[in-house]
Parts: sequence; structure tokens; C-alpha cells
Amino acid sequence: MKIKHITINSARLEESIRFYEETAGLSIQRDLRGKGPSNIVFMGDSAGETCVELISNPDEPYSGEGISIGFEVDDVAAYHKELMSRGMELTPVISPVPGTSFFFVKDPNGVTVQFIS
Repeated sequence: MKIKHITINSARLEESIRFYEETAGLSIQRDLRGKGPSNIVFMGDSAGETCVELISNPDEPYSGEGISIGFEVDDVAAYHKELMSRGMELTPVISPVPGTSFFFVKDPNGVTVQFIS
């Protein structure tokens, strides 16, 4: 069994699409904007192993805490530096055990996103 997708209710759909394209390297895999009662966009990686479903929902956007989405990167320090140069607000790089480093950023909806290697 594997996770098929993670759903995020978004009050800022277009910003969310750009965030996942520009920071997580995902692209639109399925675009249902204007095709039903809700605007829905599935963002995924080229291998089809990662999928984030964004649902436009200004009345009930994500408002939770205590959960994060983790994306693996090759070099956490280099990626941290790259996102900092874009002016993003990031946590410092954390290395709790040898061989593991990560940092966090919030997406436009307030979802905590982790980049880890």
C-alpha cells in the first residue's frame, strides 16, 4: 500500500500551484479547473510517485498544524541557500542525527513543507 495523494484545501490556488512547481519541482498532472463544482489541480513528479491535490476552497482552507509534507533533495544546504536567495522564509537547517539534514518552509496555505536529505 502507498499514499496515492495528499489533499490541501487552498484559499490561494494559483499561488499554491506556483509554490509546488517552483519549490518542489512538481508539475500539473491533471487540471480540473472549470470542469466541476470545485477547481482541482493535481501536482506530481515525472515518475508518478508524488502527488499533491490542490482544491480551491476559500471558505474552508487548510487551517491545521502538526503535519508536514516532506520532499527529498540531493543537497539540503545548497537547496536552502537557493530558496533563501529567492527571499523565502525558511527555518535553519537542522541535523538531528549524522547523515540527516532538513529545513522547513510554509506553503501559501500555511502547510509546513520539509526538504530533507
